Amino acid sequence: MKTAKKTTCNCNPFDFLTEEIIFTILDYLNDDPFAKKSFSLTCKAFYSIESHHRKALKPLRAELLSRTLHRYLHIEHLDLTVCPRIEDSMLNVVSLVCKDALCSINLSRSRFFTNIGLSSLVSNCFNLVEIDLSNGVELNDMAAAAISEAKNLEKLWLARCKLITDLGIGCVAVGCRKLRLISLKWCLKISDLGVQLLALKCKEIRSLDLSYLQITEKCLPSILQLQHLEDLVLEGCLGINDDGLSTLQQSCKSLKTLNMSNCHNHSHVGLSSLINGAENLRELTLAYGPSVTADLAKCLLNFSGLHSVKFDGCLVKCFGIRAIGSWPNSLKELSFSKCSGVTDDSLSFLVQQHKELRKLDITCCRMIMYDSVDNITSSCRSLTSLRMESCSLVPKEAFVLFGQRCQLMEELDVTDTKIDDEGLKSISRCSKLSSLKLGICMNITDNGLKHIASRCSRLKELDLYRSLGISDEGIAAVTFGCPDLEVINIAYNDKVTDASLISLSRCSRLRVLEIRGCPHVSSKVISAIAVRCRQLMVLDIKKCFNINDNAMLSLAQFSQNLKQINLSYCSVTDVGLLALASMNRLENITVLHLGGLTPNGLAAALLACRGITKVKLHASFKPLIPKSLLDYIEAHGCVFHWRDKAFQVEMDPKGWKSHFWESAEAP
Repeated sequence: MKTAKKTTCNCNPFDFLTEEIIFTILDYLNDDPFAKKSFSLTCKAFYSIESHHRKALKPLRAELLSRTLHRYLHIEHLDLTVCPRIEDSMLNVVSLVCKDALCSINLSRSRFFTNIGLSSLVSNCFNLVEIDLSNGVELNDMAAAAISEAKNLEKLWLARCKLITDLGIGCVAVGCRKLRLISLKWCLKISDLGVQLLALKCKEIRSLDLSYLQITEKCLPSILQLQHLEDLVLEGCLGINDDGLSTLQQSCKSLKTLNMSNCHNHSHVGLSSLINGAENLRELTLAYGPSVTADLAKCLLNFSGLHSVKFDGCLVKCFGIRAIGSWPNSLKELSFSKCSGVTDDSLSFLVQQHKELRKLDITCCRMIMYDSVDNITSSCRSLTSLRMESCSLVPKEAFVLFGQRCQLMEELDVTDTKIDDEGLKSISRCSKLSSLKLGICMNITDNGLKHIASRCSRLKELDLYRSLGISDEGIAAVTFGCPDLEVINIAYNDKVTDASLISLSRCSRLRVLEIRGCPHVSSKVISAIAVRCRQLMVLDIKKCFNINDNAMLSLAQFSQNLKQINLSYCSVTDVGLLALASMNRLENITVLHLGGLTPNGLAAALLACRGITKVKLHASFKPLIPKSLLDYIEAHGCVFHWRDKAFQVEMDPKGWKSHFWESAEAP
């Protein structure tokens, strides 16, 4: 009998898929920065497919820009924010390789390029619609003139370009007629004339940021005539006052968002003139501005679409809040953060009228007590965000009401309050909770935290800063019950040890870890987190005396996404710092009072750090490092911050611990 021979097929199943289908598969890998790299390294075919698929690029080192761009020939969005030194020659390479494919470029953290590089960029990349030149403190009118050649430009950010004058912005206005968004924040040499030119020539503007410009009411008529203007920011424009605003005859019906924060020279009279006829107004920010009076509330009475108002830092009058409570339409968002004058009676009246509130901020409103919380929770059942840090007169019994009545809560900030375990037990009913801030809450313990861990599985951010009743038991419960945790702060807690923190490695999405002042944490924890939490970006281990070079070696090997680290007072030496220097994404490092650090080791590490942009060092090192070396590193975009802080032996030099225990025990 003949036996049938088995035939084997060596076909790759991906050969039967179209390029579009594989592109769709790759779209699902965007959350993992290493997934696409792994895909491309599988075989030559995948390498080619991934090269064609990628549309956005964020290079880690400027010297590799040319090679990277030649691999990815279809880049539409180029982000150079981690390349502090970008010269004209590099922009010329970008323009020649990307050509008409490039749609947006971000140079907001790059320096050393001039109008020559920008001219090359816009002349070859004629499909550019977005350019971010924020923080270009060395850019002048010639750079603005170069940008004016980008005829298809729709969005332009020039924040802090302090050398650009009316002449430069006039060139932009004439050349970039399609502009829809422009930010001129802190462009201190631009006056009414430049803004008027912009408004007269660029009729398509939807969003205009003029924060801190030295402008007056003279440019406002031209601005208000923009038929499509929706978002106007006049923050810190001190030249705008009631006298000038009262002369306005124009109105802007399309305006939806207005920000007049830190404008101290106007009252409800000027505001009423400015927003007259703005029938589509939705959001208004008057932070650190005029007092909240009945007259101010009255001038906003008839804006039926207004759903968000922010009065942060304003003096609030009782009759003002009551007048807001009398508005016919319910607000969705309201902020009285750091406002003086907010009382139980007035706030209670307001929330009873605005029952559709979704977000409420009463941070540092220190006069409110139980009645306010009672009325907030009974009236605003759909509340999703509440911030009430330092509302120290609210009794512990009030916090139970949140879980009983506001179970849609997603964000809750009760930092520095009297909340206790019973309050946390009730809050655990809010199953959608994603952000919980419990810093300086002296009445909570592990038992309360266990309730949160058992029922709030969606929690992504947890702040336990100086909450001294929390120990290993509570932290371990959180890591098991909240596996999607991304941000956690356990700073200044001497009860937390390796036993619980090592379980944080279960939280694979962890991005921010702050454990400064936790003396019983060792390198073992950092090594475990480095291996399993590959998305870690920010790490603060200041005054973790038992963390040494072993932790740094693990971070260098596994935590390739790390951008910021504070090593002050740790047991790290030259070896550990040199290991960190090999990390491509590291941008910000603080190194104060490292006993094992030498000038030669520090110099070697600084030379090896390719992408570093900010370094904090003790001033004693400055004369020990050659000036030529410091100049070389600064020329590559790094900024040094020299600190002359004395060595602090105490873990808690400000006496927080004793202060808060005394406060908690006081009758």
